[in-house]
Amino acid sequence: MPKLFEITFPGECKTLPEGFWSAVDVWIKKPHVVNKRLCGTTETESTDVGEEALLFLLDDPELLHEALSFITNEVPPAQGHEGESPWSSTVRTVIPKVNSYGTNLHKEVVLKDFGRQLVSFLPFEEDSEGRVSLKRGNVYQFQLLHQDGEGWALELHALAPDEWFSDGVVYPKLPWLSADLLPKLVRWATECKTSEFKSTLSLLPVEKYSVMYQQLKEKYKAMVKIWPEVTDPEKFVYEDVAIATYLLVLWAEERAEKGLTSRQSFVDLGCGNGLLVHILAGEGHPGRGIDVRRRKIWDMYGPQTLLEEKAITPSERFLFPGADWLIGNHSDELTPWIPVIAARSSYSCRYFVLPCCFFDFYAKYQRRQCKKSQYKEYIDFITEVSRVSGFNTEEDCLRIPSTKRVCLVGKSRNYQPSDDAQAESRRARYIQSHRAAPPSDGGGRPGDKDADGDPGGGWGAGFQPRERVEAVRNCAALPRDLVDGVVLQVGNALLGMAEDDPGATPTGWDEGGSLSVSEAAGLLVQETLQRLKKECGGLQTLLKNNHQVFRVEGGRVYIRDWRDRKSSGADARRRPVVPGALKTRPCWFYDHHPQRCPLQAEHCAFAHGPDDLRPSTRPLKKMRKDAC
Repeated sequence: MPKLFEITFPGECKTLPEGFWSAVDVWIKKPHVVNKRLCGTTETESTDVGEEALLFLLDDPELLHEALSFITNEVPPAQGHEGESPWSSTVRTVIPKVNSYGTNLHKEVVLKDFGRQLVSFLPFEEDSEGRVSLKRGNVYQFQLLHQDGEGWALELHALAPDEWFSDGVVYPKLPWLSADLLPKLVRWATECKTSEFKSTLSLLPVEKYSVMYQQLKEKYKAMVKIWPEVTDPEKFVYEDVAIATYLLVLWAEERAEKGLTSRQSFVDLGCGNGLLVHILAGEGHPGRGIDVRRRKIWDMYGPQTLLEEKAITPSERFLFPGADWLIGNHSDELTPWIPVIAARSSYSCRYFVLPCCFFDFYAKYQRRQCKKSQYKEYIDFITEVSRVSGFNTEEDCLRIPSTKRVCLVGKSRNYQPSDDAQAESRRARYIQSHRAAPPSDGGGRPGDKDADGDPGGGWGAGFQPRERVEAVRNCAALPRDLVDGVVLQVGNALLGMAEDDPGATPTGWDEGGSLSVSEAAGLLVQETLQRLKKECGGLQTLLKNNHQVFRVEGGRVYIRDWRDRKSSGADARRRPVVPGALKTRPCWFYDHHPQRCPLQAEHCAFAHGPDDLRPSTRPLKKMRKDAC
C-alpha cells in the first residue's frame, strides 16, 4: 500500500498507544480545530462490524477486494483478524462552514482496527434520494507503528493518491494531511490532555447551527462598519451573532420537542451593548434587555429593540413571570443570581448564562480549592447554584472568540410544582449561607421586608450593583503624587542594584539592575499596594504606563535606556509622539538619575529643566475637537 508520509514520535513517549486513539478521536469528532473551513461533524453510534457492513458502499467485487486489502494492511481478513467483527465502525457527516454543495451530504465510514493500531477513512457522498457513491481516490488511513529500537512512528497511507480529489474544504489536499494534520495528531497523542469541559456545541445539532450562523453573519455583518463603541467591533459583533445562533437553535429544538407554536420570550439581564437583544428580537422573539448603563449604540437599533437603563437588584421587584427565558451574557455580578431569579419568577421560566468575571452573591468569588482551574471552579459554583435553585443543569461550550466559552442552561426543574415551598426554602438557606455577615435588620429571606416595605423585597440585600458610570481602573486616575512616589521608589531601587555591581554598567551610563514585578511590589507599603490592587493590572500597569522610565518585559522591570533604539513589541505598537506633544513633561532621568539623561536635550522628547518645558497641547486638542 502506498505510504505517503511518516513522522516519528519523541523518544520515550509514554502516552502511546492510548494517546494515538485519543488524537484520532479529536480528528473524527472535532476536525474544525485544524480545518478551519469546517463547522464540525455528526456521528452515528460506534458498532463492531465485519465485511458485510461495507457492501452498501462496495457493490463492485473488485473494488471490495481492493478496499479490504487496504484497510487490513494487505493481510487477508482471516489472517489479520480474529472474530467476525474486526472493526469498530462509525459514520460521520462532515459539515462545512459554508455549504456550497446543495443537498449532497459528505460522509465517511471510519473503521478503527485496535489490533493493528490503524484507522481508515472511506468517504462517500449521499444524495437526497439516499444513493451513495464511494470516493475511491480519497480513501486514506493512519497507522501507528512501533519500530524496534527506534520508537514509535505514525504513517499516512492512501488507496489511490494519483486520483485524489481536493476542494480545499471537505476534501483537503494530500500535502495538507501530511504537513498539517499528521504533526497535529502526533502532538495530540503526546499531550494526553483531557478537557475540563464538554465538547463544543454538544447540546445542539451542529448542521443546523452552521446554517443559521452563516445566515445571521451575513445579515448582521454591516454592524461591524457602523460600530460606535470603543470595543473591537469584529469580536463583539461576531461573538453576539454566535451566541444568538446558539439560542435560536436551542429554542427551535425546544419548540419541536415540546410542540410549542409561539416563539419564546426573553429578558437579557446586563445586556451591555444590546446587540444580542437586537438580533433575537429581529428573528421574531419578543423580549427586552436591561443594563445599568446606556450605550451609544442603543440609539441605532430602532424602537423594535427594547432596552432599559436600570440597575438590577435581586428582589421581588425584579422577577419576570411573563418571560420564558432569562439570559446572562457576561452578566458579571448578576451571574449567580440569574438561576435564582429564573426559579422565583415562575416554575416554567428557564435560563442561559455565559459566566465571565467571577462573582459570588454579594462579593467577588473567593477560591475554595486549587486542584481545579479558577474558571472550572467558578463554573462548578454556578452549576451548584443552579441545582440548589431547582434546575436540571446542562453545560455546553460555545464557538466564540473568547477564552470564557462555557455556558450553563437550565431548561427543566428537578422538583414538582407541588414541592415549590420546600424548593424555595432550600434556595433561601443557600443564599443566606453565602452572606459575609447577616444584615443589620435580620432580613434577607423571602417574606422579609426591604427598606420600602415590600414583602420579599430584601432577599438581595447586600448585593452591590455595578456603578452607572464606568470607573477608569488603568492607573490613569491615581493621584499624581502616589504615582510619582512609586516611580521614584522603584527607579531608585533599580539604580541602587547597579551600584552593588560595578561591572554591570559597561556603557558608562548607569542602566541599573532588574526586579520581578513581585519584587518591586515588595518595596511598597501595604497601603499603596491595596490602592493598586483596585486597578486593573495593579503595579505592572502603573510601571508600563510610565514607559519613559521603565521597560517591563517577561514579568521583570528594567530602567529604560533611550539610547537603545530597539523596541519591544509593545513599544512598536505604541503611536509615535506627535511634534506638539514634545517637551510637555519633565524628563525623569534629568531630574532623578545621578548621571542625568543619556540624551542631549535636543534629542530627548522630555523637558530638561523648567526652561525646556512647553505647555501641554491637550487643551488645544480639545478646542479643535469642539470646533469640528
